[in-house]
Amino acid sequence: MNPPFANQSSELTEATIRRFKNSCTEIHEQISKVIVGQAEIVESLLLAILAGGHVLVEGVPGLAKTMLVRTFSEILDLTFNRIQFTPDLYPPDILGMSTYVENVEGGRELRFRAGPIFANFILVDEINRASPKAQSALLEAMQERQVTVDGKVRKLPDPFFVLATQNPIEHEGTYPLPEAQLDRFLMKLLVRYPSENELMEIVRRTNASAAVSLRKVVNPTMMREFQALVSEVIVAEDVLSYGTRLVLATQPRSETAIRGVNEYLQLGCSPRGAQALFRAAQAHALVNGRSFIEFADIESVALPILRHRLLLNFRAEAEGITTDDIVRRVLKEVPQDRKASL
Repeated sequence: MNPPFANQSSELTEATIRRFKNSCTEIHEQISKVIVGQAEIVESLLLAILAGGHVLVEGVPGLAKTMLVRTFSEILDLTFNRIQFTPDLYPPDILGMSTYVENVEGGRELRFRAGPIFANFILVDEINRASPKAQSALLEAMQERQVTVDGKVRKLPDPFFVLATQNPIEHEGTYPLPEAQLDRFLMKLLVRYPSENELMEIVRRTNASAAVSLRKVVNPTMMREFQALVSEVIVAEDVLSYGTRLVLATQPRSETAIRGVNEYLQLGCSPRGAQALFRAAQAHALVNGRSFIEFADIESVALPILRHRLLLNFRAEAEGITTDDIVRRVLKEVPQDRKASL
């Protein structure tokens, strides 16, 4: 591992890192009381929260996505709202609106009624079911961490985290998110079916009469402190070069594109994707008790960070090539040592 940048310093101490790691371990333990399996999804969600990003989850109904978010919000002592996206949903249904109400003097005054977006944790079910207007209202709130209603700006709660779901099977009557809006999500996660043993355990817990007691591990103030600590994780120059070359290798019709990218991609990863890659890797390093990023941190978060930022062409779809296939090929072919790629 090369030394960190000469102009980069970190205030992370061993005690701070230990406290951070112990809290993350306790969060996993509390989550496991309710959620069976899905360790990769739980880990990725925690990384996204610590990195201050939002997550798009793709999976069929019935895989405990709502329960997972509710459990996270309870353990982190954060407020929670669920928004079901439907074709008849309008921006005021999400953001809120100003209405006239009667005051104590018998007159009427205009008063703002906050929409469900005003919570720390937002679960958006089937984001591709609502119209582009409703999607845009949500995505603006995600990006700006504020909403504008009747010309007045209102800040959203801090921390603020959105988990949006979409069904990979039903596409009739949906409004797929444009690539520019997909890029606003830090990660895209794919929820798998449980294994035989996991499904048996789910059924056992469903029939159990005892209620599960969860402990609040952190609070909003601590979460904001943890998110600030992630920024303190050091990025060494060789790791910075490696992550940057991974992103550049996904860009078709460029000198840095690897074999297969020109054949199967229309668009590659954007600079925002590169920022997301390192931010998530910083969180991954800190969760694992380190104040600096290793190559393994970049590789661990590459799939959920990059898979929704690559746009396949017709040939890829015809041959059954997925963006995950492209990301894995990039990880395999881009060397960690920059000199090896020259």
